[in-house]
Amino acid sequence: MAHVNTRTLIGAVLGLSLLGASASAQDAPARDPNFGRGERVSGETFATRSPVIAPHGAAATAHPLATQTAIDVLRNGGSAIDAAIAANAMLGLVEPTGNGVGGDIFVIVWDPRTQRLYGYNGSGRTPRGMSLAQMRREARRNGNPNAVPSFGAASVSVPGTVDGWFALHERFGRKPMAELLAPAIHYAREGAPIPQTIAMYWANNQRRLEAEFAAGRLQEIDNARATYFCGENCAQYRQMPDGHGLFRNPDLANTLEQIADGGRDAYYRGPIARTIDAYMRRIGGWLRYDDFAHHQGEWVDPVCAPYRNVEVCELPPNSQGVVALQTLRILDGYNLRDMGFLSADSLHTQIEATRLAFADRAQFYGDPAFTHFDTRRLLTDDYTAQRRAMISNDRAMPPPPHAELRIDGDTTYLTTADRDGMMVSLIQSNYRGMGSGLVPDGLGFMLQDRAELFSLQSGHPNVYAPGRRPFQTIIPAFALRGGQPWLSFGVMGGDMQPQGHVQIIVNLVDYGLDLQAAGDAARYRFYGGAEPTGDQPDGVGFLAMENGVPPAVRAELERRGHRLRPADGSFGGYQAIMRHPDGHYEAATEMRKDGIAGGY
Repeated sequence: MAHVNTRTLIGAVLGLSLLGASASAQDAPARDPNFGRGERVSGETFATRSPVIAPHGAAATAHPLATQTAIDVLRNGGSAIDAAIAANAMLGLVEPTGNGVGGDIFVIVWDPRTQRLYGYNGSGRTPRGMSLAQMRREARRNGNPNAVPSFGAASVSVPGTVDGWFALHERFGRKPMAELLAPAIHYAREGAPIPQTIAMYWANNQRRLEAEFAAGRLQEIDNARATYFCGENCAQYRQMPDGHGLFRNPDLANTLEQIADGGRDAYYRGPIARTIDAYMRRIGGWLRYDDFAHHQGEWVDPVCAPYRNVEVCELPPNSQGVVALQTLRILDGYNLRDMGFLSADSLHTQIEATRLAFADRAQFYGDPAFTHFDTRRLLTDDYTAQRRAMISNDRAMPPPPHAELRIDGDTTYLTTADRDGMMVSLIQSNYRGMGSGLVPDGLGFMLQDRAELFSLQSGHPNVYAPGRRPFQTIIPAFALRGGQPWLSFGVMGGDMQPQGHVQIIVNLVDYGLDLQAAGDAARYRFYGGAEPTGDQPDGVGFLAMENGVPPAVRAELERRGHRLRPADGSFGGYQAIMRHPDGHYEAATEMRKDGIAGGY
């Protein structure tokens, strides 16, 4: 029988019945965050559970049903890639607030046969028929001439997920694709449980998209209502999940069946692409059949950098993974262990290193086919030393200056591992919440709004252009120890992702926390710096910190010039699998969300 962490599973199930209680608790007076908290008798007092130990295979995802699906595939002889695809398909059904076949995908795979890492960039490009001038007109019409609209047809780029599934499956898969998609198809027809946290985000998406439509910034909403929400006439639309029952999506089941039967071409050159083309023409959008027919993902080499006794690996741009590597390279010059876990010195140093890396992200990151900039230049010893020298121990630096280098020329994360030693780090997203708000006729999924991350400034490395890939926030991560696989991990959540990667590695390597406690530990999040969209920094930016950071530490950080704001819950979602030298695995999951870790 598959070993699933029972504390987590029970918590996820009980959480379904507590949604109403938690909602009413939000109206109660503020109280001590430790009120009602139980205590553990082993491990760190703040840890929520123990890591899962698995001798043969493991999975960690953001939903219990997706983890169960992955473990079933592994037990039946599927590879880690097979398990990841099956889990990702299930998550598109049960967690559409973060992902789906209307979004993009990035993956890192450790292949035990060749003893190397493979990277896959499954991000799509903008419509070839929409120019920068047209995008600027749409931005003005939307009320903000300096930004690509957050929702609606202008924000949509070609989804790359399905192409990524088939590229990965062709190289590393064992089981037929129809078998891998069958569980998601079954639950889409019969009904799948939607737990508490996902239900909350679901309701938030409905409110936001209804407001966008009412303001005239969304071309149509009836399809989204019919697929996901309860509209004004609840008898006409499907009841929105509330954390108590099941969600059915027969349109998505039909779409997945077409993909299972017709393969990649059913999506990019067949009926699905043609349906999206017709839908976009009907609502006045720009994406066309030819944009899908020309789509092609890309195999890429991960970029790796040393930190202490491990080597951390990320994917190159157009993703932001090198931000985490640059931050760690700067931190490698400090003794964080002696500074102390969650101390003011340790947090200040981490935050300042993050600010420096984010400043470079805003200056250099974009589609490398257009920027022609190699971000490995940001990881050299000389450049790292220059940036590190800007950090003062007793004061937050002013907005970091641009580097003297020249340019020439909401999300889901999951990880799986199989008995042969293959490990998969996969992240997949529609970007902002559920995505653009646009659900093509009868397909059962929402199109992503990734194009929002372009700049509209001429000459910017991430400026909008037709047929171009936007800057991407989603990043899977991996770490090696002694040249061998050690850790497959990720932290979902916009610009929290590289910050989360750094905090996980620091917690494991510098502070010796176990795999679960490293994710449960209190987090910080920096925001308000320069952005790849062209936004300029707001002074030193802002910090949000979870309640586990002591008040005295907060006060000291404010004394050093950091601006703190209340925690808003946006600290990401963590999953991880660690491989031990004897071949067994540990797995851990995010206590801030609804997922579980499992193994067998």
